[in-house]
Amino acid sequence: MLKKEIAYIRKQFKLDHEKLHIYDILNVYIMKDSSEVYHDERLPFEMLDREKQELYMGNFKKLLAGELDQKLFELKLHEEAETPTRVMLHQGLVTGDPEEWHDLMLLLVEKMLTDTTYEKDTVVTFVRGQYYQPTQARKDENEESPNNEMFANPFILCSINSTEQQRKSLLFDYVEREFKYNVIVDPIIKLSSPEQGFFYPSVTDGYSDVNRVLYCSGKPNDPNLRFIEEVLNAEKTVTALEERSIFEEIVKEVAEDQLDASKIASVYEEIHQVIETHEEEEPARLDYKDVERLLTGSGVENVTAEKVERAFESIVDNKNYEIKASSVIPKFNSKSIKINTKVATISVSPQDLKYVKQVNYQGKKSILIEVDEDIIIEGFTLSTEDL
Repeated sequence: MLKKEIAYIRKQFKLDHEKLHIYDILNVYIMKDSSEVYHDERLPFEMLDREKQELYMGNFKKLLAGELDQKLFELKLHEEAETPTRVMLHQGLVTGDPEEWHDLMLLLVEKMLTDTTYEKDTVVTFVRGQYYQPTQARKDENEESPNNEMFANPFILCSINSTEQQRKSLLFDYVEREFKYNVIVDPIIKLSSPEQGFFYPSVTDGYSDVNRVLYCSGKPNDPNLRFIEEVLNAEKTVTALEERSIFEEIVKEVAEDQLDASKIASVYEEIHQVIETHEEEEPARLDYKDVERLLTGSGVENVTAEKVERAFESIVDNKNYEIKASSVIPKFNSKSIKINTKVATISVSPQDLKYVKQVNYQGKKSILIEVDEDIIIEGFTLSTEDL
């Protein structure tokens, strides 16, 4: 599933959108103390008040927001579980019976409750519907017209939201002209900050892939592995942060103490070039041969394919492991690299890292940054010293 495909789907979640139809919504309220279903309610989505519809649409868009491999993870569904979620989701996708869909989603909630204790009262929301998208040929031509042939894609979306108690407050009653202590016991459902959820099925090359699901985490680089493995029965995932850590450990082991800022900048530039020139639909990946080429091209000495291969085996226990290129490079055209010192935090972009050096100045470690213009601090131009 590509970023542009997720963005297309997310864009449809607005009221009265001609390319989106939501048929039913099911809300399941779970009590924190007993981890049991307190109440469930299914309604046709169109029967909700418009204000409620807007709140839910905002929730769904928030759930589908974020970067791939950080908040959004495309996962392959397994079938070897005792009650495979893939089977339940697929049956829920194809059934035209709202009652059957309702029962299947409740079975999925039962899996969520197994050996799990929720810290707060929680609401699980399911919707079923379908969205429309142009045929692949039209999409490639970047044309949109009412006469374009459209594909109908049925889907199931799940959003899990915690609740919070409303604050006690003091009110002024205009009619009675008195101050009143106000206590509201009804909890607030935090639709603006979903804990996690999923969108099924995923999309591959513009077509629905019933063997995959898009898992959505509430926080970046913090997927719920128990939910992924035990509830969704999906493959384990590696976050972008974990992949970056793997890449850094491999490079450190191979390059040892040879890395300075200019070589690191060169490595990032090489990876950026790989991403920019990659023509396949699947994201660019780096194996040990690619890493050997990147390090050699960046001026790191005594690098061999065998040495990098051993580093892969040492760090990830798999010499054939492939690292997603986009996961290991900071955002290339923004100041995404932070240099933290006790004096200051300096932000630079990967392409400008080559202008930064660590030097010894008067017996102390210092940062030297090459600049083309005078430095102005609070309106004052700094004088230039000759070292």
